[in-house]
Amino acid sequence: MGEVVGAGLLAHVPTIVLPKETRYELNEGKEITLVTGLERLRAEVFEKVDYDTVVVLDSHWATTVEFVVTAQQRRAGLFTSEELPRGMCRVPYDFPGDQELARAVAAKAREHSTWITAIDDPYLPIYYATINLWRYLGVPEKPWVTIGVCQTGDNEDHLRLGRALGDAIRESGRKVLLIASGALSHTFWPLRELRAHEASDPSHIFTPEARTADLERIEWFKAGDHARVLETMPEFARFKPEARFFHYLMMAGAIGEGACTAPGRQYGEYENSIGTGQVHLWFDRPEAGFPAPSATDASGDPYPYPG
Repeated sequence: MGEVVGAGLLAHVPTIVLPKETRYELNEGKEITLVTGLERLRAEVFEKVDYDTVVVLDSHWATTVEFVVTAQQRRAGLFTSEELPRGMCRVPYDFPGDQELARAVAAKAREHSTWITAIDDPYLPIYYATINLWRYLGVPEKPWVTIGVCQTGDNEDHLRLGRALGDAIRESGRKVLLIASGALSHTFWPLRELRAHEASDPSHIFTPEARTADLERIEWFKAGDHARVLETMPEFARFKPEARFFHYLMMAGAIGEGACTAPGRQYGEYENSIGTGQVHLWFDRPEAGFPAPSATDASGDPYPYPG
């Protein structure tokens, strides 16, 4: 039987891939710990844990009428960001995919009353929420698969995707590392102000209330209290978490939701990125494994699902 052998809520901010001298210039002469945190995570987890595939839950990739999972046998090319082409320009990438796992996830759509499609189009765009983390954590010839958020979905839809993913992993025989790639609170400073807030110090988070909400959840994650994070999603929504925190909800669905009590290990500090809250938290596989995904009750849904 396959299983999730580790999961992480990881920051992908553009700053981490800027040249070192630029990072120091933006951060008052110091390295940002999001960089050193990823370097340590690679050494302690990605180069040591026995795993077959990495699945990235990408907060930058927004689909509309279904969830999409990448199913290419290999993804390779040059990446330039439409958002920040000056800092992320013609970045080479080349890694295998896991077509079998991608199709297995899509096959779980009906069981969890949702829509999931596996796409193997070589021209499918790729986003820096995947690329930036692969640059730090990618190990040669280890497959990476990406799943986007669905902008018309709600919290339950993203939990359903996670359940489908978790079930597919368990049936696949794969050992999988999950990455929920995205931020906590996510409000940028306005353009004419943001250059005064580029340093990583959390004092630059957009509001003190957003910083407090982020720090609360970091402590809950460290305590393994995923149930409390899930229960307070409506409160956290006030602080506009990136992609409505759908990247985390998909991960949670795959590892048992509120039944998961895996504590998080923090890599680096909680840091600012022009107003947004960023952190790396890693959840090791519990001794008995992560809880099985929940079943989906769609009895009250008003629409049919694909056969």
